[in-house]
Amino acid sequence: MTSVQTQTVARPPKIGGAMPVDSPVIITIDGPAGTGKSTVAQLLAARLGLDFLDTGAMYRAAAAILIDREIDREEIGELVSAVLGADLHFDWSQDPPTILAWDNPIDHRIRQADVTAVVSFVASIADLRHHMVRKQRVIGSQHPRLVTEGRDQGSVVFPDAAVKFYLDANPEVRAQRRVEQLAKKGDVVDIQEMCERIVERDRMDSTRSDGPLMCPDDAIRIDTSVLSLDQVVDTLEQHARDRIAMMLDGS
Repeated sequence: MTSVQTQTVARPPKIGGAMPVDSPVIITIDGPAGTGKSTVAQLLAARLGLDFLDTGAMYRAAAAILIDREIDREEIGELVSAVLGADLHFDWSQDPPTILAWDNPIDHRIRQADVTAVVSFVASIADLRHHMVRKQRVIGSQHPRLVTEGRDQGSVVFPDAAVKFYLDANPEVRAQRRVEQLAKKGDVVDIQEMCERIVERDRMDSTRSDGPLMCPDDAIRIDTSVLSLDQVVDTLEQHARDRIAMMLDGS
């Protein structure tokens, strides 16, 4: 089975060309860790000729700031101030866009195991989430033709998105994908330990009071457990084209 987490090279369109250029198109992809959201969103955006936003990278960048600046987890105000000062933003000239903190790229840092271990805690901080949501909506206004992925994109950030997806997979599959992803970076993690981390992260993400992980009522739910990368992207592309074609026909 092809891991949906490890492919990063955009592939040519398979079903059709870019979406119509005369109207905004926001497509959201939500779901728990290890379902392949970032990779799938990047490839889907490339196929449809849309921009790609990895909101998880924003929270991971904040987690990296917490660790690297040696900020105590109890010092929430200090962390929020540091993140605001970092002015997290993306370099849209890169593909995929590179996240910057203090105008320096930190993509190399945000996928490391220590960042993964604390990102759910960081993402549960209400003041930080409110800041991130505002920044994501600004990005949406600046890039109105967008595929955006995260935990709350369809439910909170872009509730009026044209198309919403929710990716899921069983914890064992997600753990295996994450272990393989980390192994390519030289990090060795026991798969059982990773599975336990993922289950705990699911619990934290789905029970937090601000922007909890949830499947929007109008989202198209896709289980990626037994699907290859191509199958997932093909499925989302077809749904997106069908949904948007219906909207355009009705306009």
